[in-house]
Amino acid sequence: MPRPRTPILSVDRIADAAIELVDEGAGFGVNALARRLGVTASSLYNHISGRDEIIELMRARLATQSIPDVPEDAGWDRVLSLVVRGQREMYAAHPFVVPLIVGKTITDPGVISAYERMASALVAAGFPDGDVLTIISVIDSFSLGAGLDLAAPDDVWAPSESAATLSRLVKESGHGRERSDKAFETGLELLLESLRMRLAAT
Repeated sequence: MPRPRTPILSVDRIADAAIELVDEGAGFGVNALARRLGVTASSLYNHISGRDEIIELMRARLATQSIPDVPEDAGWDRVLSLVVRGQREMYAAHPFVVPLIVGKTITDPGVISAYERMASALVAAGFPDGDVLTIISVIDSFSLGAGLDLAAPDDVWAPSESAATLSRLVKESGHGRERSDKAFETGLELLLESLRMRLAAT
């Protein structure tokens, strides 16, 4: 039989199908992905080397869709803010993907370039080299936690009346995205302001 004019598989299609599979909470692996795509596992291996590469393709695909382009003249705080906001939305939209991508070393050139942009902006601003990777790790931790918080149930706490203070505060506060957005904006403001103070003291 003649080959199809359009390839059945591509790395983007493989990544999208893998993300869909994980988002559904289904079992994830090469065989499961092949079944989802309607091909054999051997056909997949013509495009990818195995499970680890699929995970990295998922990371790259999500980053491309979620992390915005950063203007070349953006200051370090603007760079961090844009990356954190993009990462938060990515983690919130795909919480089941999180354990997979955080358990693998980042190698994708596109994702590495986003970290390079952050590192270069921090160094150019005057942060000591010894602090830069630590700051980036803090940023990663914050965006990861903020994303999972956004993916949490609308009502995070259900205290009994014996927890009088918490019960009152829960009743008086917003819930769902309103609560999560407020926590995120407050946390990001505190984080950036503490970094500005740290930079000024350098």
